Amino acid sequence: MKPPRSSRRLLWQMYPAFLSLTVLAVALGVWYVTAVLKEHQLQDHVVSLRARAALVVLQVEDQLRRGDLTGIQQLCRRAGERTDTRLTVMAAGGEVLGDSQEEPQRMENHAERPEMRAALAGEQGMTTRYSRTLQQQMMYLALPVAQDGQVVAVVRAAMAIDAIEERVTELRRRVVAGGLVISLLMALLCLWLSRRISRPLERIRREAQRYAEGALQQRLRVSGSSEIVDLAQTLNSMAHQLGERIATIEKQRHELEAVLSSMVEGVIAVDSQQNLLRINRAAARLLGVDAEAASGRNAAEVVRKAELLAALRQTLDRDSTLEKDVLLFSDGEELCLQLHGTQLRAQEGQVIGALLVLNDMTRLRRLETLRRDFVANVSHELKTPITAIKGFVETLQDGALDRREEAERFLQIIERQVERLSIIIEDLMSLSRIEQGEERHSFVLEVAPVAPVVAEAINDCVLQASQHDIRIDRQCDGDWRVAINAPLLEQALTNLLDNAIKYSSTGGCIRVSCRAEQNELVIAVQDEGCGIEAEHLPRLFERFYRVDKARSRKAGGSGLGLAIVKHIVQIHRGQIQVSSLPGQGSTFSIRLPLA
Repeated sequence: MKPPRSSRRLLWQMYPAFLSLTVLAVALGVWYVTAVLKEHQLQDHVVSLRARAALVVLQVEDQLRRGDLTGIQQLCRRAGERTDTRLTVMAAGGEVLGDSQEEPQRMENHAERPEMRAALAGEQGMTTRYSRTLQQQMMYLALPVAQDGQVVAVVRAAMAIDAIEERVTELRRRVVAGGLVISLLMALLCLWLSRRISRPLERIRREAQRYAEGALQQRLRVSGSSEIVDLAQTLNSMAHQLGERIATIEKQRHELEAVLSSMVEGVIAVDSQQNLLRINRAAARLLGVDAEAASGRNAAEVVRKAELLAALRQTLDRDSTLEKDVLLFSDGEELCLQLHGTQLRAQEGQVIGALLVLNDMTRLRRLETLRRDFVANVSHELKTPITAIKGFVETLQDGALDRREEAERFLQIIERQVERLSIIIEDLMSLSRIEQGEERHSFVLEVAPVAPVVAEAINDCVLQASQHDIRIDRQCDGDWRVAINAPLLEQALTNLLDNAIKYSSTGGCIRVSCRAEQNELVIAVQDEGCGIEAEHLPRLFERFYRVDKARSRKAGGSGLGLAIVKHIVQIHRGQIQVSSLPGQGSTFSIRLPLA
């Protein structure tokens, strides 16, 4: 996640603050230093003025005691020139008695000057103001001259303070220059200090970003303050724990994926909004969807089966387990599914979704149907001759036995029915032995040439074919070798030839051919009989399945011959195929892998 645009790096948050504080501190320092220096200069001037004025006070007292007022002006002139100070002597009434820079008689009364009023009151007076006479800023300090406890005069010393301002200004420039240099050095120091603080944090931020991206193997090595080192160690510990937990979660997820992928049962998990949380391969295959593309989508978008969607809603709405059978159609094939549905609950017991488990019962239902059909067909096939035998036996018992011709005819019919029963039982036993051998892998296959087996099967059927004026044409002279069980393969070919003879017209021809196609040997038995309609071909190899039941029974077949052929071919790890057109005959092809 990217930081907000308004956020700034820690360096540019700390450095301006540090720099501002530094500049403010330097500026305050410069102001304070210059103010203190100016105050110190002024105090020095006050002390100097007081000392000069006090010296003049002593001399003025002596002259006033002698009554020498004219000497006061000369005293002010001489003292003012030597001390570079303006000296003024004022009588108690305010008239000027002497001044170092002006003629006293030309000067106005000074009694109302602030410093003079303070001195007349017997205190030191001091003030600073602009002098219109000298056109500059002046500092005035006045001391009283007392005789017998009364102020008789005032001595005032004055000095221009522009020089102080100039010195203070020069000093301020030097201090400001030094402050700028200090500010520059402090700016560099603040930058270094800010980077020293922010650089480890920046490294920690980069590593934390890598942790967020999943790279948890790297470890932080940060030096600095104990807080930053502790933070780095905490992040390292967090990354280690996260790595272990993620590895555990990944392991559990892979184990769960392996279990779900290996399950024969279909598993569908949805949340409370019917969004798909998980669908395994078996469920995706049953529903004809892509498991990866379906994950996260709503069940109604993926499962286009109304019964399954209804089952999902029922499971979410009920506390008990849902069990029901569902019929689906996939690629034109009917699927029978046994559905088990239960709610998914969190640790707090809250319903967070539903889980459906689908068992494909199609093969089991088909086997049950075949079993029922087999029982019904066996019962029907056995019942017909048994009923006929029982009827003719009862007829003979009722008196037909005394009529020799009828009795012989009835006995012949009974004999044919017994023979038919014998054929059915023998084929059932043969099919049972073949199936048991197929399951137990008890039949031994040996690599041998196929042509002699084909020739032997044809010899077994030549007499039967000649009775119906049917010719058998053999086209199998190659030296093809296949892993076979000769007696079983001969039985399969004999059954095919027997069917071809039974359903061929008188004077017809049956062709038996062998050819190699890629890595297989194809043994084909082609007749010129009545043919088989396409709708019967898929079920032709089922037990007791008859295309034309009346003709099949008249031909004397048991209805198990082709089923026996199919199982024999499966024992040889081959395939049996049939192609036929009504009125044009049929072709049965046995495909066996070449050795």
